[in-house]
Amino acid sequence: MKKFDKERVLLAVAGPVIALVAAIALTSVVLLASGKSPFEPYSLMLQQATYSDVQVLIINQASLYYLAALAVAIGFRMNLFNIGVDGQYRLAAMMTAVVGTHIALPGVLQVPLLLLVGMLTGAFWAGIAGVLKVTRGVSEVVATIMLNAIATSLIGYLTLDNIWGVQVGNNNTTGIMKKSGWVPGINLGSDVGEIYGLVFLAVLMGVLYWVVLNRTRFGFDLRATGASETAAAASGVDAKKMVLTAMLISGAVAGLSGLPLLLGDAHSYSLSFPTGLGFTGITIALLGRNNPVGIAFAALLIAFLDKASPALDYATPVAYEKEIATIMQGLIVFAVVISYEAVRVWGLRRQQKRVGEELAAAAANNNSPKEVAAR
Repeated sequence: MKKFDKERVLLAVAGPVIALVAAIALTSVVLLASGKSPFEPYSLMLQQATYSDVQVLIINQASLYYLAALAVAIGFRMNLFNIGVDGQYRLAAMMTAVVGTHIALPGVLQVPLLLLVGMLTGAFWAGIAGVLKVTRGVSEVVATIMLNAIATSLIGYLTLDNIWGVQVGNNNTTGIMKKSGWVPGINLGSDVGEIYGLVFLAVLMGVLYWVVLNRTRFGFDLRATGASETAAAASGVDAKKMVLTAMLISGAVAGLSGLPLLLGDAHSYSLSFPTGLGFTGITIALLGRNNPVGIAFAALLIAFLDKASPALDYATPVAYEKEIATIMQGLIVFAVVISYEAVRVWGLRRQQKRVGEELAAAAANNNSPKEVAAR
């Protein structure tokens, strides 16, 4: 591997590694301050990861996180902050559940229909923020935060008994979906559980994300516009069109985020459906540096913290609060931002130093700066 490639890999890996080490160190300080062991919680959680049933839970949860993080990453690559993934995913899951409850088609048609409903709902909700940005200059951050709140209220209204809701105890649901819309998974036994069938959809979306962004003209235009709208416009790219398109695609992927759970296990949307998925996706996209492989590892890490941490409540002889995992996730966000900036500055200084050395060598050999640049 060439020196340049080694340096690029080092810069790519250094940020996440520093962030994780810093998060673990700071969490250990919190544990010490509370008078508890700074090592035992990690040992207990790692022990949980050796159990097959916990591994299944981690994989299933990671599939949801992965799709949500991809939705966020698409916006990031366009220099957009789609903080509304959470509202887009919940509204899409609710509409998908409603359609799945009231429409019964053969499975080969029902499942694609439900996936399409989820994508279109998410794209529509994100598209509102996109339209506001390109037509009125409204920040997508402000617009998507407001749309999250509106989505929560809209879901509450649409799940009322006299609309599409079905009362189950004290919970409003959309009713049980038709079985033709259920996606079978990989059953590993009653003691282990079942891996969601749509885990493979998450993998496919990761591959498509990489191919589209790195091997197509559209992906190049998207990345170029995210880097500099002015430069992209000068080369003939419609920056406003790219902004709107990126928001629509981000919303469509967000609309798929809750479907592995909905179609693989819950089969109904209710007020107890998981929330906060979109905000966790932001953490994962940052930690994974918007790279599909990096995002996959980050999704597995956060899913591991979620599913292994409940065991801390039952540790003996000293119990630990499972919120330790939440503290670590929050610290990861801070550490990621700081470490990435530190690595970026370090990489820039190394690049400047290398160029300076090459220019000095060129001057000593009577070569022009243009010849050095050409190399």
